Amino acid sequence: MATKIKVTELRDKDIVILDPKGSFIGGDETDDLKFAIKEVAEKGNLKLIIDLGDVVYLNSTALGVLIAAHANYKKRDGEIKLTRLSKNIENLFVITKLTLIFDSFGSPEDAIASFK
Repeated sequence: MATKIKVTELRDKDIVILDPKGSFIGGDETDDLKFAIKEVAEKGNLKLIIDLGDVVYLNSTALGVLIAAHANYKKRDGEIKLTRLSKNIENLFVITKLTLIFDSFGSPEDAIASFK
C-alpha cells in the first residue's frame, strides 16, 4: 500500500516541507517519496525540509532517493534539510556518513530558521 506524503508550502519563505510517514523499504512508498521530491523540485523549489519524525525505517533505496534529491538541489544551488530524525535513523545517517552532507535539526522550526 502506497503512502500519501503530506506537503506543506510556506510561500512567504519559499520553503516546502515534506512529511513522509512509515517505513521506506524500496517499494511504492519509496517511489511516492521520490515523486513528491521530484514534483516540488520541478516547480523550482530551492528550500526543502524533509520531516522524518514519523518515518520508522529507511532502506538503501530510500537513502538513494534522498542522496539523489540532495544532488539535484545542490546542482541548482538549493538546500535540503532534515528534521526530527529518530535515534535509529540518526544512527543510520552517522554510519553511512550522510550526516556530512545533510543538515539535520530537532524541529521544522529550527530548520526553517537555518535557511539564509
